[in-house]
Amino acid sequence: MAYLIYDGSFEGFLSVVFQCYQQKLSPTNICKESDFQEVLFAQKQTIPSNPKQAQRVWKALQKKLHRRNQELPLRAFLSEHPGIEMMLYRFIRRVFDTSFSIETDYGDSDVLQLKKLERKVLKETARLLQFVRFQETSDGIYFAPIEPEFDVLPFTLHHFKDRFADQQWLIYDLRRDYGFYYNLKTVDEVTLSEKAFSTIDGKVNTNLLEEKEVHYQKLWKNYFDSINIKERKNLKVQRQYMPQRYWKFLPEKSPRIKD
Repeated sequence: MAYLIYDGSFEGFLSVVFQCYQQKLSPTNICKESDFQEVLFAQKQTIPSNPKQAQRVWKALQKKLHRRNQELPLRAFLSEHPGIEMMLYRFIRRVFDTSFSIETDYGDSDVLQLKKLERKVLKETARLLQFVRFQETSDGIYFAPIEPEFDVLPFTLHHFKDRFADQQWLIYDLRRDYGFYYNLKTVDEVTLSEKAFSTIDGKVNTNLLEEKEVHYQKLWKNYFDSINIKERKNLKVQRQYMPQRYWKFLPEKSPRIKD
């Protein structure tokens, strides 16, 4: 049994694919370093992330895949579905080893599952764009906590950079403990060692918020409560269009801020 270990990044995974071809490896499993558990009698090999090798695999895939499916491997990978690495590895091998297109071969269980995962990731990306809420801090940075079901934050960066080009912002994924900071010029990936916000609901400490931010949150909460007709309240429909996992990040669904 051959286990190939990588750093957990998409670049790292593509590096594994490259090495499988170069070294003629036939992995039993491909898994993240953080998830690997020792298996008796298993051979393991750690494959380091290599940007150049990953780029070669990615460019080769782009040439083989139809334009509408060029992002399929990345989207499926970011679903974090158990066993996604081997599923993608088998798919990529078949893409490279077959002269005809396999992307619509839904008789292939891997192709079918990857397309299903892609749809889920796209749906979660659309939801994230709708439900991100920023909090303005006293130093002028707009902070938004998120906790999406899938690792979709990278897919939203172009939208937020275009939409809020004149504002410094930080969008932080609490579940995966990383985010992206826009400094008015570039968008950079960050991981915060010290956090001035709740790791549960992402609320910034009140004393670190811009004074008008607290006021605006109160106004929005009051407006939401005032238009809420108790007799027409339908939580089932509300959860259908606004999944409950997002509620803790929405000012309108949060407890009132005390004066």
